Amino acid sequence: MADKPNVLLILNDDMGYSDIGCYGGEVQTPNLDKLAEKGVRFTQFYNTARCSPSRASLLTGLHPHQTGIGILTYDSGPEGYPGDLNNECVTIAEVLKGSGYKTYMSGKWHIAKSLKVPSNNWPLQRGFDEFYGTVIGAGSFYDPNTLTRGNENIEHEPKEDKDFYYTDAISDQAVDYIKDHAKNSPDEPFFEYVAYTAPHWPLHAKEKDIEKYKGRFEQGWDQLREERLQRLVEMGILDENWKLTERDPSQPAWEDAEDKEWLERCMEVYAAQIDSMDQGIGRIIDALEETNQLDNTIVIFLSDNGACAEDIPVGVPTEELVNNLLIAKSHTREGEEVAFGNDRSIMPGPEDTYQSYETAWANLSNTPFRLYKHWVHEGGIATPLIVHWPKGLKEKGTLRHTPGQLTDIMATIVEITGATYPETHNGNKILPLEGRSLMPVLQDDQADETPLFWEHEGNAAIRIGKWKLVKKYPGPWELFDMSEDRTEMNNLADQYPDLVEEMAVKYEKWANRCRVVPRDKILRLMNESGAGKAFWEDD
Repeated sequence: MADKPNVLLILNDDMGYSDIGCYGGEVQTPNLDKLAEKGVRFTQFYNTARCSPSRASLLTGLHPHQTGIGILTYDSGPEGYPGDLNNECVTIAEVLKGSGYKTYMSGKWHIAKSLKVPSNNWPLQRGFDEFYGTVIGAGSFYDPNTLTRGNENIEHEPKEDKDFYYTDAISDQAVDYIKDHAKNSPDEPFFEYVAYTAPHWPLHAKEKDIEKYKGRFEQGWDQLREERLQRLVEMGILDENWKLTERDPSQPAWEDAEDKEWLERCMEVYAAQIDSMDQGIGRIIDALEETNQLDNTIVIFLSDNGACAEDIPVGVPTEELVNNLLIAKSHTREGEEVAFGNDRSIMPGPEDTYQSYETAWANLSNTPFRLYKHWVHEGGIATPLIVHWPKGLKEKGTLRHTPGQLTDIMATIVEITGATYPETHNGNKILPLEGRSLMPVLQDDQADETPLFWEHEGNAAIRIGKWKLVKKYPGPWELFDMSEDRTEMNNLADQYPDLVEEMAVKYEKWANRCRVVPRDKILRLMNESGAGKAFWEDD
């Protein structure tokens, strides 16, 4: 039993492809960089474009619609969209628990419709022995809604700790789990899932972390995008022939932008949020070293979607944020009123603000790609993926260019742990795994043409080998040769109509099998029920 590897799965929230240091970014991430230096970085790994669907796919090895999380955690009507994990899937925790693992979670859950206990779909009900974190998808870093330990609401705890900061709390709890496990269960392997909310809006960070980035972004998004691309090429992550996409057409050149002091502060706070997460990851790795568990622990780090271009407008109804969506509180712990929205006269960072960093900086975060969270062009689905496992990896500091996606994580963990993925669980028939193990890829790049599929809110894609067929709802299919043009600038659909048709047929077969419902039908059902429409969602 003791020879089985521990598994540490770290997911962060709304971070772009090229933000962290070892993927070309300006943010100081020495701990992630060290994991990359002694591990493997994937250059073409993909998430599922949005927080809840990505979490559902990551934890189950299925496509999100198969699990019941077609969009978010609200009921959109048809099968595949109830907003709740169904009984036809199992989580990594449920699988590993059946193989003798202790299971721990610290951070954001966001794959359960119910925010009240009892629920069939909170962490303790889906295989975790211990849980500390939030059930909802976003909120204040100083006073988060739905803060929970086990099944018990503990929202009072931040009010009793003036230094409370959610990213730190997630990290500290993860450290405690590791140390307690080594003390109390030294002969059993563990699975720990650490799900940060950083750097998801609101822009909340500690001043000492923000200060580290003062002036770092004064060159502006245009020059910084070019510098990032150059570093990505020098690192071997991107091909030098792939061109930098144009600046988002809705955004001005940096030299023409107004309110530069506010704009710079936004990116400084965003960077500080990632920096704080990296500091916490360092403490987690230290705990593994101190307890002599690092060598036999596989550490996996990735992001749930591409960078987020959502604007939080001034004047958004507080009622919606506070009472309907439960992603904010109207006042700080000291009783001060929170200023909601991107008012450029108010600097982000403190507890009494609630802002986002907007499109142009998200465009930087996703360098060199286009589009963002929600869409399945590269900017919405490309994620860093770092795998570190001293005992199990032959090569260190290497890159892997073989494409893969979230469904592969479960299959990989099942293989390395020797666990059994069940055909039934608690009397329910379980859908077969959709992904394939990445173990061969961890040893060497593979010539793999396994089809990869995506759908979110009508945005759709299929990738087979070098070819990617993709569309932005409600537009037509576009075809790209990813070996020559990963930044999706040269649409070849008109040149290869037969290939478009062939791939579109394969996509439709997958969509029908995996319970994808056309966007028009979803919108009609949502309008009829009044469910799930949030202020930042486009029409």
